[in-house]
Amino acid sequence: MNSSKKRIDWMITLVPFCLIIALAIVMFFLPNKSNQVISSIHYIFVDSFSIYYLLIGLGVFLISLVIAFSRVGNIRLGGKDETPKYSFFTWGCMMFSCGLAADIIFYSFAEWAIYATHPHIEEMGSIYEWAGVYPLFHWSFIPWSFYLVLAVVFGYMLHVKKRNRQRFSEACRPIIGRHADKLPGRLIDLFALFALLAGTATTFSVATPLMAAIINDLTGLHASRTTVTIIILIITCVIYTCATIKGFKGIGFLSKLCIWLFLALLSYVLFFGGKTRFILENGLQSMGTMLQNFFELSTYTDPLRQNHFPQDWTVYYWAYWMVWCIAAPFFIGNISKGRTIRQTILGGYGFGVGSTILSFVILGNYGLGMQACGHADFLKQFVSDGDLYTLILNIIHTLPLAPFVLLLILLCMVAFYATSFDSIAYTAACYSYRDLSEKETPHTAITLLWCLLLITLPIALVFSENSMSNIQSVSIICAFPIGFIMILMIVGFFKDTRNHFS
Repeated sequence: MNSSKKRIDWMITLVPFCLIIALAIVMFFLPNKSNQVISSIHYIFVDSFSIYYLLIGLGVFLISLVIAFSRVGNIRLGGKDETPKYSFFTWGCMMFSCGLAADIIFYSFAEWAIYATHPHIEEMGSIYEWAGVYPLFHWSFIPWSFYLVLAVVFGYMLHVKKRNRQRFSEACRPIIGRHADKLPGRLIDLFALFALLAGTATTFSVATPLMAAIINDLTGLHASRTTVTIIILIITCVIYTCATIKGFKGIGFLSKLCIWLFLALLSYVLFFGGKTRFILENGLQSMGTMLQNFFELSTYTDPLRQNHFPQDWTVYYWAYWMVWCIAAPFFIGNISKGRTIRQTILGGYGFGVGSTILSFVILGNYGLGMQACGHADFLKQFVSDGDLYTLILNIIHTLPLAPFVLLLILLCMVAFYATSFDSIAYTAACYSYRDLSEKETPHTAITLLWCLLLITLPIALVFSENSMSNIQSVSIICAFPIGFIMILMIVGFFKDTRNHFS
């Protein structure tokens, strides 16, 4: 540990955390003023620069196809005879679960209702035709292209170039050169970790209230949501800490457990919910509509600001996924050793996008089907109170053996959070080192430190809903410079691979 201490970059490790804690304190004690300031900044980035986020989204997706189907796709992440360390299923489970937290279950059940009540959907036509399309668009090819393109950038950096600094600044080295070791590189790394902590802290704000509501519904105790949420956070922290300390073996086991629970949930809703035909047929139709209109959806800007739909949703999603690109692609690139770049990108689209689409098709179309067939009126309740958590509980209660489904969902959500945060903690621990070869793993004490740091801020912020909302805006704002950093890394990757063939 003594030798490890000398290799730790304490400034990179602690400064972002101290900054975001200070920001949280300001928001807690000055909620109204901080909300005004951050809302104003958020408006500038999301409204005035919406085209920036949209172009990056479409551009990175197209770049992923160029990389996969060009000669660059033949490059193996490792030696020429390197074989994958993990089976396709294990690799896919780790990749999928590291990139998606419990938000996917929350949004799979509820997102169709959000769109069904939006004026833009009425402009486009029937809510039953379009409310199921946008969830597939917002959670499929473009978001996963962020992960997969950066994953091959990091994988190439680690396994082919054998660079021993697992940081964003190192991935920018082909462009910024020796400045990667100086102030520009330090700023890139500090900002990346700040964005990582902001994004990590806010992902709990979406799904943990649903988990608390489920526990109260199952037990009938109706305990304080704050108390239940903190208990959930602590239990989740214990689980992902144990998995992270076990290394990739523990992370792999937890990832596969998460996927099996997830598949059990999807299978139950599909085959026992009574809406199998509607789920399959409307899911297929929504997928076809999304593919037919993909470029139109990708470039819709609402220039006259008549409905603000792209600013409210598409830009928000692209920005939020960009913030999450700090950790997930590093982890995916790390576990992809032995696979070609083409296999990594296409396999990632197959497993990652495929699993995501299955979730939205099955869970989303169940509620939409109940609404369309007149078996329930979920939209009436949602329009009256705007409570998505009650909406989801109402949807679940229409399923056979609803308490069993609620328990299964709760276990799935805990597993998703644990598998997302064990990979984030591992990546952040690697980030703390000044140098760390691909065969080395972070010291247990450093990994444990990050496991605790990642959970501290969400627990502190759970006491203030205003702070949660504001930090979410900070995450979106953070995505603006992250976009420029992504461009630097991608250009640097093409420069490196051009030399690879020369």
